[in-house]
Amino acid sequence: MIVMSERQSPFPEERPPTVARADSSADDAWAVETVVVHERGHWAVDILVVFDDGVVRKRINTHRTRGRAELAASLIKRAAERDLKGPRFG
Repeated sequence: MIVMSERQSPFPEERPPTVARADSSADDAWAVETVVVHERGHWAVDILVVFDDGVVRKRINTHRTRGRAELAASLIKRAAERDLKGPRFG
């Protein structure tokens, strides 16, 4: 049995606009790099983002093979480089 209902908006009308937190790095990034590391039998993809005040390193995901990890790392880096402003170095 299929029940049809009126479609509701995913967000209420009174939703406040999104603002950056005070403790977040909302500055523009200077460079992005991805790293593939072998850890406990899996291959992990980390992203490194360079800001004016430091470097942020975050784990993206782990993969069973090195090839998949390197493919994911290259796709993530290409997507992140689209958001960089200014000339690309290197």
